[in-house]
Amino acid sequence: MKPLLITDCDEVLVHMVRHFRDWLDEAHDIDFAIGSGDFATSMTRRTAPATPVETAEMWAMLDGFFPHQMPRQTLVPHAAETLAALADRADIVILTNLTDACHAARVDQLAAFGIPHRVVCNQGGKGQPVAALVAEYGAPVAVFVDDLAVHHDSVARHAPGVHRLHMISEPELAPAVPPAPAAHARIDDWREAGDWIAARFAAGQPAAA
Repeated sequence: MKPLLITDCDEVLVHMVRHFRDWLDEAHDIDFAIGSGDFATSMTRRTAPATPVETAEMWAMLDGFFPHQMPRQTLVPHAAETLAALADRADIVILTNLTDACHAARVDQLAAFGIPHRVVCNQGGKGQPVAALVAEYGAPVAVFVDDLAVHHDSVARHAPGVHRLHMISEPELAPAVPPAPAAHARIDDWREAGDWIAARFAAGQPAAA
C-alpha cells in the first residue's frame, strides 16, 4: 500500500482570501482586512455609516464567491510541482470544505493548474473524513495538510496516527495566525513542506498518539 497525502485546497494549494478581498471590494463595497482577525470582524461596509459585516452575511458572501468567482483564484507557488513529485510514491486526495455543488468546479480548477488528483468535498470537521480515507486506502502512513487549526484538532481526535502539517500559503495572513496546537509542524512553503512530507513517508511510521 502507498502512503497517503490528504491536503486542503484554499490557502494551501490555491490563494483565496486575496481574491475574495478583491471581489468584496469590487462587487460589494466592502473592505476586507486580511490578517486582522476572523472573517466576520475583518469585513466592513464602506457605505455610511461604516458597519461590520455580520457572521450570517459573511457566510452568504462566501457562498457568493464559490463557485462563480473561482476563476479568480491563483496557484500557490511550488504546490503543483511538489504534489507531482510526491505522487510518484503516494496517493493524493484533496479534501476541501465546499458543498457538493462546487465539486466539478474545484476538480476543473485544480486540473487546469496541473493537479489532477481526487477531490472530496466536505462540510464541518475533517477528522472523520480523514479517518475514512485512511481506512479506504489502507495507507500505512498518512499526512494531512490544512490551514485551519480546528481541522488539525479534529484529525488529532479522530485519526491520531495521521501526521498533521499546518500550512498558510497567504503571506498577508500567515504572520497573524499562530501555529495550530494540534499540528506536528507549521510550514508555509511547499518546497520545505514537500521535504517534510517525504520524510514522513520514508519513515513509514504513523504519528505517535
